[in-house]
Amino acid sequence: MYMDYTYVIYVLPAIILSMIAQAMVKGRFAKFNKVASKKGITGAQAAAVLMHANGITDVKIAHIRGSLTDNYNPSTKILSLSDSTYASTSIAAIGVAAHETGHAIQHNVGYGPLAFRRVLVPVANIGSRFGPLLAILGIAFGASAQLEEWLPIFQLITNIGLLLFAASVLFYIVTLPVEFNASRRALKILKETGTLESDEISGVRKVLWAAAMTYVASALTAIGSFLRLLVLTGRRRN
Repeated sequence: MYMDYTYVIYVLPAIILSMIAQAMVKGRFAKFNKVASKKGITGAQAAAVLMHANGITDVKIAHIRGSLTDNYNPSTKILSLSDSTYASTSIAAIGVAAHETGHAIQHNVGYGPLAFRRVLVPVANIGSRFGPLLAILGIAFGASAQLEEWLPIFQLITNIGLLLFAASVLFYIVTLPVEFNASRRALKILKETGTLESDEISGVRKVLWAAAMTYVASALTAIGSFLRLLVLTGRRRN
């Protein structure tokens, strides 16, 4: 990877923040994963209770391999809980299950940002994979081009790369309200249903807040990388 002062200014701080956030979420999950819920219910049971309380009957709860690989798929209406969540009775596991249930609730009520994020997924996948590559190739070849008639072509390649990458950045930005809203819904429904007591919900809040910071860090990394490409593009044109 080409590194210069733009990398240090725009990208490196976000990467450091991302590492801190990842360490924080692992640490907090490990801490509260040792605290069993007073009612002794599992993550899967908690998800079922919360969905029932919201009138959701068409979502399947599935068990998947891994740790903290939990997710909700709106296309299949499957809420997948990992090994660290599905059968665990810890308040950390219940918090994670509740968060994913929050996404199922969002889908059920037609939460706008979630629907918009689903629309962005295909182009964001393409953008994150090919956008930076095209932009960097356009910048590099444009800077070394010997014939001026080739410059518009390389500028076009750069612009296409930037547009594709912008779609990926937008996906990361839209993800933020989706994830924060899912956590708020999780905390609210855990309290309303009495699934966890107040002191237990406090622990869940700490876990979910740390998890939310990983999404913030990812968004900042994407934004920083995009701004860096814009700076490099402007510098090459000058």
